[in-house]
Amino acid sequence: MAQQVILSGMQPTGSLHLGNYEGALKNWISLQDDYEMYCCIVDWHSLTSLYDKTEVLKDQIFQMAVDYVAAGLDPEKCAIFVQSQVKEHAELHLLLSMVVPTPWLERVPSYKEKSKSLGLDSYGFLGYPLLQAADILLYRANFVPVGKDQLPHIELTREIARRFNGLYGEVFPEPQDKLTKFAAVPGTDGNRMSKSYGNHICLSDTPEETANKISKMFTDPQKLRKGDPGRPEICPVFTLHQIYSSKEEIEKIDRDCRSGALGCVADKKHLAENINKALAPIRARAAELRANPDTVWDILRDGARKAGEKAGETMQMVREAMRLMQ
Repeated sequence: MAQQVILSGMQPTGSLHLGNYEGALKNWISLQDDYEMYCCIVDWHSLTSLYDKTEVLKDQIFQMAVDYVAAGLDPEKCAIFVQSQVKEHAELHLLLSMVVPTPWLERVPSYKEKSKSLGLDSYGFLGYPLLQAADILLYRANFVPVGKDQLPHIELTREIARRFNGLYGEVFPEPQDKLTKFAAVPGTDGNRMSKSYGNHICLSDTPEETANKISKMFTDPQKLRKGDPGRPEICPVFTLHQIYSSKEEIEKIDRDCRSGALGCVADKKHLAENINKALAPIRARAAELRANPDTVWDILRDGARKAGEKAGETMQMVREAMRLMQ
């Protein structure tokens, strides 16, 4: 029995941070043994906001690819590739744009929110969810790992698949969401970790940079000095301990923080040590890859070749179904 297919992707923003790693990448790594998997760096999607800063894209793609592989994605088990290197993404996007009503795109929640908050009003931004659907359908993906905020995009993709199949015959499976419980990773200011907030800790940060960022993290505002009782349940440092510290350590930290026996300075130092220990193998592998950039570009080229084979099969099916000239 053929393996089922998974498609996942991220916009190239450079080195990944802990939120990317814990919230998405770790899950991809856990799935690669059991599925036919395509892991895409979606550079065309990034043009909706970076259309005037394209000079940064090549380096950001490289850094993201380094982190993909260093963290554990295996190019022997999955195709790691850049979206723009598989031109069929653009072809399928164009063909789908002929049959998808504009109101379907206008009702996507992220379009309404970001068009106002970011001032984005381009044709490409309106078509962002359609290109995302093309990314998924091009590989005839059965599952897409997403968080709850992405569920409307997957439902739209299913609607598009149904419309195409109804017009031209059965080509696309209706992809299902593979809902993942994203780890809640707070940034240094207590908000959700994000580069746009400037509160992130990158996988590529040095141990010293990591320790320095954690030393400045927000904690319980009522715990001003050692001896003051704390409330771990509202402290982002404690939230990170629940990801990077052992069960025994967490229990002791909880107890000592509440009693006032543990001060925030010592607590942050302990957390930094645990995070640096966890990231050490990833950072070592990343250093090897950065020292051998041709290896990274070869991985991406080979991934594009694998992805292109699948994409080519799909587009042959699409052209035949639509009775287009071959």
